[in-house]
Amino acid sequence: MNRLIGMVVAALVVVPATGSRPAAACTNFLVSRGASADGSTMISYAADSHELYGELVILPAADYPPGTMVTVYEWDTGKRLSEIPQVRHTWRVVGHINEHQVSIGETTWGGRKELQGSGKIDYGSLMFLALQRARTAREAIGVITSLVDKYGYASSGETLSVADPREAWLLEIIGKGKQDPGAVWVACRVPDGYVSAHANQARIRKFLKRRDTTCRWSKDVISFARRQGYFQGRDSEFSFADAYAPLDFTALRICEARVWSFFRRVAPRRAGRYLKYVMGDSQAPRLPPWIRPEHKLTVQEMMQLMRDHFEDSPMDLHRGVGAGPYQLPYRWRPLTWKVDGQEYFNERATSTQQTGFSFIAQMRAQMPGDIGGVLWFGVDDTASTVYLPMYAGIRHAPRPFAPGTADFEHFSWDSAFWVFNAVANLAYGRYRDMIEDIRVVQRQLEGGLLARQAEVERAALALHRQAPGLARDYLTRYLDEQAGLVLERWRRLWQELFVKYLDGNVRDELGKVTHPGYPEAWYRRIVKERGQHYRVRQLPEEKLRQQQQKQKQKKQRPAGCPPCQPAQSH
Repeated sequence: MNRLIGMVVAALVVVPATGSRPAAACTNFLVSRGASADGSTMISYAADSHELYGELVILPAADYPPGTMVTVYEWDTGKRLSEIPQVRHTWRVVGHINEHQVSIGETTWGGRKELQGSGKIDYGSLMFLALQRARTAREAIGVITSLVDKYGYASSGETLSVADPREAWLLEIIGKGKQDPGAVWVACRVPDGYVSAHANQARIRKFLKRRDTTCRWSKDVISFARRQGYFQGRDSEFSFADAYAPLDFTALRICEARVWSFFRRVAPRRAGRYLKYVMGDSQAPRLPPWIRPEHKLTVQEMMQLMRDHFEDSPMDLHRGVGAGPYQLPYRWRPLTWKVDGQEYFNERATSTQQTGFSFIAQMRAQMPGDIGGVLWFGVDDTASTVYLPMYAGIRHAPRPFAPGTADFEHFSWDSAFWVFNAVANLAYGRYRDMIEDIRVVQRQLEGGLLARQAEVERAALALHRQAPGLARDYLTRYLDEQAGLVLERWRRLWQELFVKYLDGNVRDELGKVTHPGYPEAWYRRIVKERGQHYRVRQLPEEKLRQQQQKQKQKKQRPAGCPPCQPAQSH
C-alpha cells in the first residue's frame, strides 16, 4: 500500500480517501482452511502509514446501465489515470471483504525501478475492482490479470493476498516499464494445511511444475525476464522473486524478518533454520513461500501474531538503548541513519506505531456470505488496538469507524482512530508498565466479542432463514452497539492511565502515589555511561563535620564505658 486509499463507490469514479505512507511498510499473513482451527480461511493485513487515517469504508452493491464508465484515480497520488467500462452489477464490499467472502490484502515491494508500470490501472484500484466483481479468489485473480492485460499496470512490484472460504492465494505482479504498459505476474495457491506471509519482498520463486500447489502465470513472465537480461538458464530454474525483486540486505533484515517471525511462532521447530538468512546471510537456507504450522490457528491467535515485536529473538525490540528505560518496542523514523558515514537501521516488526488500520479476515464456507465473512477490524497500533467483528453483511460502518467522523487533520473523541491513538501515545512514555494495563482491558473486550461470536451468529442465521435482510439489520445493530461500548471503555482507559501515571509517579491498587524509579538495568546503563558524573561524593567540609561529630560523641561517653550495645533478649 502506498499513498491514497481509493474505493470504487459510484458509477463514475474511484474515489480516494485520505492517507499516505512510505512504500514497503505493510504485512500480510495467510492461513489456508486446513491450517485453521475452525476450518476457516484467514488473511491479515496491517496498513502502515505515518499519514493514514484508519476508517472502514463500505461500498454498496449496485446495478449500472450499459455504457457507464469508472474513472480510475491512482492511490499513490490521487492522479486521474483512466476511464474503464463499469460492469452491470457490483458486489457489496465491507473494507477489504465482499459479500461472497472474497478478501484481498497487499504489500509493496517495488522491485526493479526500471519496471515501474506505465499502464492505466494501479494496484489499489485493481484490488477493489476485483472485490466488486469477483465471487471467488480465482475469479478475483482473473479480474485483476484481465484488466491488466487490457489496460496495463500503473504501479511497482506488489504481492496481493487473495482468499475466499476455500482457498488462499499469493499474486505477485510488476510492470514492464515506460515502453510497455503491461505487466508480468505469477499466482500460487497456498497448499491446504499451510500458512504463508509477505512483508514488502516478493516471495514466489520457482513455480513451474510445482507438485505441492496450483500456480498460474502470465505467458511472458520468463521470456520478458530473458529479454531484459534478468535471467539465463532453463525455464525450470526460473525464480520470479530473484528475477524481478533481487535480494539486498534490506529485503532480508527489514522485510523477510517479519515473515520469519510469523513462521517461528507457528512452526518453531522448523523456522529456526532460517534465522541466519533473515539476519543477513543470503547464502543460508532461504525462507520457503509457506510452512505447515505445528498447530491449527484461531482468530484469537492471529490477533496476537499481528502484535509481534520479535519477542525473545535476536531482533527483540524491547532490548537495547533504543527501547529506553521502559522497553518501548518502537523506533521513531527514519528507518535508517548514518553515523560517521556508516549506515545503520532499526528493526521493523509486524506491529508498528504508524499503522492506520489492520484486520484479520475470517471466511467460512459453511455459512452465508453475510455472516460467514468477518473482517476483524482495528485501528492504529496492532499491539494496543481492539479488533471488532465487522460482518460482511453490515449495512453501514459503526460511527466511530465510519468515514466523515473525523480525519487525519482533526482530532475527535468520537473517532476510534483518535481515541486508540490517544491511549497508545500515552503508553509510549512508560510502555513496560502501561501496556500491561492496556492488555487487561484489551483481553476483556476482545475476549467478550470472541465468546459471543457463536451466539450472535446463531441468532443471525435464524433471522437469515426468515429473510437475509433481517440478519443484516441485526448484525448492523450489534456492531453499532459494540463499537460504542469499546470506544467508551477506551476513552475511560485513557483517563485511568493519565491519572495512574501522572508526572512519572505510579498509583498503587489503593490509589496511593508511589515513586518506583527506573528499572535497575537502566540505572546500570547510566552508571556505565557516565557513572563518575553522577556519583555522589563527600565535600571536604562534610568529611570534617563527620570527624568532629565522632570526636564529640567520644568525649560525651563516661570513662571506661564501652559503646552502647543493644539489649539482649532472654
